[in-house]
Amino acid sequence: MCNGGINYGEDILFCSQGTMSEPGGIVKMSRAPPYKASILVDGFLGRQFNSVNDLVVHQDGSIWFTDPMYGWEQGFRPKPRLPCQVYRFDPVSGDIRVVADGFGRPNGLCFSPDQKIMYITDTDIIHGDGNFDETRPGTIYAFDVDFHNGSPFLSNRRVFAMAARGAPDGIKCDTQGNVYSGCGDGVNVWGPNGTLLGKIELPGGVANFCFTRKGEMILLNERMVWLAKIDDEVEGALLVAEQSRMAKAGQ
Repeated sequence: MCNGGINYGEDILFCSQGTMSEPGGIVKMSRAPPYKASILVDGFLGRQFNSVNDLVVHQDGSIWFTDPMYGWEQGFRPKPRLPCQVYRFDPVSGDIRVVADGFGRPNGLCFSPDQKIMYITDTDIIHGDGNFDETRPGTIYAFDVDFHNGSPFLSNRRVFAMAARGAPDGIKCDTQGNVYSGCGDGVNVWGPNGTLLGKIELPGGVANFCFTRKGEMILLNERMVWLAKIDDEVEGALLVAEQSRMAKAGQ
């Protein structure tokens, strides 16, 4: 039951949501055969995660991820023993802690290009059992990334934007700080000030997406995979950051 994934040096990180008999967590997998995989972390305070959903890597090497309870609602995970929270995991020290709570269903997350802001989507408007309630959040929240005693914390939680249709799911920034999120009507794009700039409308909406070569995006929902060509000057902040890390590693 894989979910979100990301490049991680020579490897790939992905979210394993788990099953009724096996815990989920963050998995590292080799890109080369035989694609060896290992679980980096599968619980918090002695309790299994609910169903890890999406993740992103900070420039300090720590892994930040969301853990909603969709697996239980969809019938492939046991009853949750943890709140729906956002975590930070340091693979070097093994330290893990909660960095944000108070969500209905935390889902996608990303950093701004300078990594001073974190955006987190709350898809509480739709539950895993199909229950849909427009009075619940279908919202993107922004947080400041502050450092105290050498450790990063999320502060100053605020509403950044709300999806017009459905819920904002996967989320990413471009190098100009614009915020993209897959919603019920396609990919919605907001400026750094929260102003809606436009949409890439697709039937069935968009669950998640990624930037590839300049001006190209791969978009997907539960039925289709699409290639979108937008502007040659548009680059994904995450892709550029990964290319920079790889270049430094090569040196």
